[in-house]
Amino acid sequence: MRLPVRSSRPRTRHRNLVGAVLVALLVALLPGLPLGTATAHAADSNTATVYYSTASTNWATYKLHWAPTGGSWTTVPGVAMEAACTGWVKKTVDLGTATTWQATFNNGNGTWDNNGGNNYQLGTGLITVKDGVVAHSDPCADTTPVEGTSATVYYDTSATNWSVYNLHWAPTGGAWTTVPGIGMEAACTGWVKKTVDLGTATTWQATFNNGNGTWDNNNGSNYQLGAGINTVKAGTATKSAKDPCAAAEPDTTAPFAPKNVKATATGTSVVLTWDAATDDTGVTGYQITRTGGASGTSVISATSTVYSDTGLEEKTAYTYTVKALDAAGNVSDASAEATATTGEKAARTTGTPLGGDPRKDPIYFVLTARFYDGDSSNNRGGSQDVKTGNAAHHDPMFRGDFKGLVQKLDYIKGLGFSAIWITPVVLNRSDYDYHGYHGYDFYKVDPRLESTGASYQDLIDAAHAKGMKIYQDVVYNHSSRWGAKGLFTPTVYGVRDAQWSWYYDEKQDGFEYDGLTVEPVSGKSYYNGDLWSTAEPSGNTCLNWGKPTGAKSAEGYTIYNCQWPSPTSGMFPKAFYHNCWLGNWEGEDSRSCWIHEDLADFNTENTQVQNYLIGAYDKYIDMGVDGFRLDTAVHIPRVTWNRRFLPAIRERVAQQFGPEKADDFFVFGEVGAFVNDKWNRGSVNHSAQFYTWKERKEYSADDEKAALEQYDYEEQLGTGNQPTSTNAFLDGNSYHTPDHSKFSGMNIIDMRMHMNFGDASNAYNNGKDSDDSTNDATYNVVYVDSHDYGPNKSAERYAGGTDAWAENMSLMWTFRGIPTLYYGSEIEFQKGKKIDCGTTCPLADTGRAYYGDHLEGSVTASGFGTVSSASGEVATTLAQPLVKHLQRLGQIRRAVPALQTGQYSTADISGNMAYKRRYTDAASGVDSFALVTVTDGATFNSIPNGTYKDAVTGDVKTVTNGTLTAAAPGKGNLRVYVLDLGGKNAAPGKVGTDGPYLK
Repeated sequence: MRLPVRSSRPRTRHRNLVGAVLVALLVALLPGLPLGTATAHAADSNTATVYYSTASTNWATYKLHWAPTGGSWTTVPGVAMEAACTGWVKKTVDLGTATTWQATFNNGNGTWDNNGGNNYQLGTGLITVKDGVVAHSDPCADTTPVEGTSATVYYDTSATNWSVYNLHWAPTGGAWTTVPGIGMEAACTGWVKKTVDLGTATTWQATFNNGNGTWDNNNGSNYQLGAGINTVKAGTATKSAKDPCAAAEPDTTAPFAPKNVKATATGTSVVLTWDAATDDTGVTGYQITRTGGASGTSVISATSTVYSDTGLEEKTAYTYTVKALDAAGNVSDASAEATATTGEKAARTTGTPLGGDPRKDPIYFVLTARFYDGDSSNNRGGSQDVKTGNAAHHDPMFRGDFKGLVQKLDYIKGLGFSAIWITPVVLNRSDYDYHGYHGYDFYKVDPRLESTGASYQDLIDAAHAKGMKIYQDVVYNHSSRWGAKGLFTPTVYGVRDAQWSWYYDEKQDGFEYDGLTVEPVSGKSYYNGDLWSTAEPSGNTCLNWGKPTGAKSAEGYTIYNCQWPSPTSGMFPKAFYHNCWLGNWEGEDSRSCWIHEDLADFNTENTQVQNYLIGAYDKYIDMGVDGFRLDTAVHIPRVTWNRRFLPAIRERVAQQFGPEKADDFFVFGEVGAFVNDKWNRGSVNHSAQFYTWKERKEYSADDEKAALEQYDYEEQLGTGNQPTSTNAFLDGNSYHTPDHSKFSGMNIIDMRMHMNFGDASNAYNNGKDSDDSTNDATYNVVYVDSHDYGPNKSAERYAGGTDAWAENMSLMWTFRGIPTLYYGSEIEFQKGKKIDCGTTCPLADTGRAYYGDHLEGSVTASGFGTVSSASGEVATTLAQPLVKHLQRLGQIRRAVPALQTGQYSTADISGNMAYKRRYTDAASGVDSFALVTVTDGATFNSIPNGTYKDAVTGDVKTVTNGTLTAAAPGKGNLRVYVLDLGGKNAAPGKVGTDGPYLK
């Protein structure tokens, strides 16, 4: 989706991290220590007291074996330590003139803790050693019952995960504790606590630290606390709080019954929708009871507020009621009944997704209407055909179609691609809608794409028959300027006077717009007579209906109120559409306002809108598509995706095809982040990787309120407190099972690499910099350019040169992520041309030009990346150097599992674009380990010994000392040394034949 230029960034709050410094400087440097307050040492400079945690050892005796720096060790096993408080022993030692020392601990009977052979390196003052971590505090301070005013603070540990927690505090008007404060104790999962005596004070201030110089001081303001129980979580202090570790009171309150239950039958399916129920703690699911037909009564579970009941009996009445459930198992009363009667069974069955790991399938991205024309009878130029210059080129905007795509599946397969991403298929009504992003009837496939024998279902089935997946581009964020059929379409003001009769077609009763059928009176397929009215329609809410605005059109014609779509005119009801213009691209309004006058922004937090969209896209899931590309994903709150749309997608796939197919259904979002930093202008809510995570807390049951709460909560936490992941990274040389328990269900387009693909090295180094903040970057969709932008937000198709293209491809096909190519890039199609110029120039002059001329002739693919025969112009296309390069890259990637699904590491490797990858699966017995260097030479150290075979040249290297060196292969070339593990994991050796780059 095309996105406008971004504007200024908002201010965000960050926690300060203060390093360990000399105690004499702490007064001036550490927040939480008021200026002018003296700080006493915990012990004399030549003594030290070490506290040792007994929690993990539980020895009967504890000995300290130690030596001052430059001095002698105690006699083995050392000196006895004494009990300190529960869970700790201690010992004070005299260091003499030394200020540092080393120590080990033992049980006096041969069992030692010597810090993994490195000994513990310690200093003066108070020291703690717990589970191998050295810190500084008195863990036994203030353990006696308090007198005077008591206060307890609970500190949330979920965002810090420190090994030690210290409380540094002062009562109002009193002195601060000695830095770094007193040790806190475990309270319950996710919390530590400390109780203090305030004396006569009733308020106090506090900061927290890990004993090693890392502080949470409330951004320099300290936390202001009171008597009784306090909590500190995510930068927020709460006085007079509830005990977070107290046993929760049992929930005995049932949710309210769902309302507005509606059932609509189509064929032998019924779509059931209802408003979200409410509950005091939150609704977790729904229970649907269906009666009717030979099967009698059935009870069905659902998590979203829409359910599609399929495979029912023909011409049969079914009645439904819905109950809501909460986490405690409370069940609401049943809703009012909803009834629907089925019709006749459809003639054909639905398709079935292919399934399988999506990372194995490189993606070819096509604008269906611009790819290949298989049926000229469905070509349509639209109202802008002459103005754009398309008519002069005999190039109608709707030209390519499903029939053409079916006819050229072998071309795409012959290139090596096993997945095709197609533009949206739903019926549009905008003036220049060939790309599909201005949906009008979301439940209907655009007839300008279909032909007899080449429906959308036929395309899906034909692709599946060749082992190729179909990823459908879908839009949840907006409809076209004229609204959404079946939800709400506004009537606009129009007058067929001398100025506007050319635009407003005369209304013809009984004619229904479908984009294809020609209305006989006007002679137009883009007829709009059903959209306008001169008389103010009943129920109109648009302000100043039909009154002149004072503005003129480009032709000098009078413009009237309510003549064009606007979010602020009252034309679009607030329940279904947002009523504001976007002001700040990095502000909350970018998720809740219109981004363009042609894109009526759905109120996606409204249940009826959610049901409309979920029901629509269920239709395409049922047809067997293999995944969704989510357009404008950043313009919908993550909490709405996570609550409504993503669970509904998964639930529908699982219901229709089973949980394994639901696991493999590939969802990837366009989160437009057009800057080169890790976090998009410092805003987590507008950064791509943010959308790969589940929510971390509960929000209001009201989706609109929840969206605001989530935005503020995450924005205040900031970039430094976002979740991290090791799912993309090797552990040394070992693959580890990824943890997807916090995965949202949405993968992402790799905007960071895309923005930097002007140079492959920049893309590589920028891309991997964001991988630790993405749930699993091995699923990132990686491309150089698209139908919207080239690298660095260029408005032109990539024109870096053939060698640069080859280098980019070599990187994409071997690095983590799923390689994706925009149609025609295999021959540098339209390089340097404007990707899109709207209606100001012919499509033939843009990056969205018709590609079919290069595909004329016949082609037969014998496999992925192999062509058995080709003739005509397509044979010339297939002979191009980048095509040969793509084909061999695909063959190598398919031969080496590590390149498809492996984790990666750059540790112990010298070289620019050089990395090691491994994939291991115990169930199938697969173990694949590969060393890759792109363009430049590289040395790989600390790798497993054994025989390595290069998949590009067939070169064999035997490693005996853990080191392999590969000479620089040159630009566009690479080396892929695969460890030969024998049997099914034997290295493939040379894959394919030498080409213009891989040799």
